[in-house]
Amino acid sequence: MKSFNTYNIFIYTALPCEAKPLIEHFKLKKDIDVRAFAVYVNKNICLVVTGLGKSAMASAVGYTQARYISNEHTVLLNIGIAGHQQHSLGELFLIDKITDIDSQKSYYPTLINTASCLRDGLQTVSKPQPQYHASKLCDMEASAFYETAVRFTSSELIVCLKIISDNKDSSIDAIDAKQVSAFISAKLSIIEEILIKVSALAALINVPEPQMFNELLQKYHFTAHQRQQLKSQLSRWDILTDQRPLLMVDTNLVCGKEVLLWINSHINTLNFTL
Repeated sequence: MKSFNTYNIFIYTALPCEAKPLIEHFKLKKDIDVRAFAVYVNKNICLVVTGLGKSAMASAVGYTQARYISNEHTVLLNIGIAGHQQHSLGELFLIDKITDIDSQKSYYPTLINTASCLRDGLQTVSKPQPQYHASKLCDMEASAFYETAVRFTSSELIVCLKIISDNKDSSIDAIDAKQVSAFISAKLSIIEEILIKVSALAALINVPEPQMFNELLQKYHFTAHQRQQLKSQLSRWDILTDQRPLLMVDTNLVCGKEVLLWINSHINTLNFTL
């Protein structure tokens, strides 16, 4: 059963110790009507403790996005721990590339250029890794989070933050729940800063019907779902280009699906900054 709400931010953590400082900081209360996952909410934020691993993360994102009726463009944040060979414990990173080791698929979250934290790439694995990659962070959920999240919101509104919990000098076996909570507590101001900036972008995207929307509906056939995708993509184009005209001449497109692919390919060529 779908629930009506005003949530514009969804936060996903794998572990309760990752969630605890966020629950306290944002004054979240447990939603006792949800039993599939531990869910904590206030007026604007929904936080979900998913459990470890890619399957748990994908299930939690899909379940909550299907359960709660939210704004068309919501902010989805994954925050959790990761290992690295050399990075210092407690360091916070904004992830700019996610690679799933099993599928070898890579995803490229849009960056917040003014974020007050470092950036790095991340590899997602299915089992804990005692050996550390020489250059990338390592976790067990991020690829599943991004792959699922992008089905429900614009890619500009999907954020992955990781805090270093273990390295070559402090192994994964030494991870302590209280220490993880302390690491995240120390970075709450930066986490909130990022959420504010991405939420501001979401507010800009939630605008009336964008340019060309009705024109394209008259020219091509779109299913109901494709109409929603069209509105979202045209809104993103308007925001990212300051409403620069999208010239669709001599494209030889014949259906709504081809239009969506064409627009998306042009959006992907844009250099986005916030």
